[in-house]
Amino acid sequence: MSEGEVLVLGAIAGLTIFLGLPLGRARSVSMPVRALLNAGAAGVLIFLFVETFIHGFEPVEHALEETTVESGGSWGEFALQAALFTGAVLVGMMTLVYYDRWIKARAGSGAETKFGPGAAQVAELQSASLVERLSEPKRLALFIAIGIGVHNLAEGLAIGQSAANDNVSLALLLIVGFGLHNATEGFGIVAPLAGAAERPSWGFLGAMGLIAGGPTFVGTVIGQSFVDEYLNLAFLGLAAGSILYVVVQLLHVAFNMGHKEMLMWGLFAGLALGAGTELVLVAAGL
Repeated sequence: MSEGEVLVLGAIAGLTIFLGLPLGRARSVSMPVRALLNAGAAGVLIFLFVETFIHGFEPVEHALEETTVESGGSWGEFALQAALFTGAVLVGMMTLVYYDRWIKARAGSGAETKFGPGAAQVAELQSASLVERLSEPKRLALFIAIGIGVHNLAEGLAIGQSAANDNVSLALLLIVGFGLHNATEGFGIVAPLAGAAERPSWGFLGAMGLIAGGPTFVGTVIGQSFVDEYLNLAFLGLAAGSILYVVVQLLHVAFNMGHKEMLMWGLFAGLALGAGTELVLVAAGL
């Protein structure tokens, strides 16, 4: 398989996320169904968080085992990997927290006190950034897309590194497995948008798809260029932290909607869906 073919297939594996995005424009959705969909997205992302965290933590455990059991490693290597993974999780989680706080602070400051209530809307539109002008559901969808995108970058790295090591069969299996998995992740992005007052445009949904799915292609390009275990470890940590932040936000929305029985059913369905896609990877020998 040529390098170009690997890149094309890596892009397809990421862009299958577009399959679930049209749901964001649906409007005839009752509150119980919206609660179910939102909780289902949280369930998928909870599974994704566990999967990402475990894969990122494995090298840290292995480094410790080499030092304490096999006597072939070093405490310095263990400390480096542990610090890198822990720091990446912290950055992935807290960066979104402080960025969201900063945006909300800017949106609620200045314009009304400087120009008065009559000029507030005009001043805000002129000075606000694109992200600041987004509604709360759209901003949450953006953060979900960012979290999934960071995770998908690590997936692309795995595809690219397998191809770089001439393990073409493994690269193909990864592409198929990740493509199936990503097809379910588009649902997680649009869950906050389903039934919202403002219908998202196709352009907005397309942008969310590129943010979440495009990094798979970028990771494939990087992974084919060189193999670096520290880079992979860092991106898995960033993905885990950002996904955890998004899960907390989705659960907050779910509790505000009520319908606790739909919340539990949705969480179960999402976890089952995530586990099912993982079983596809296991059946493929990954």
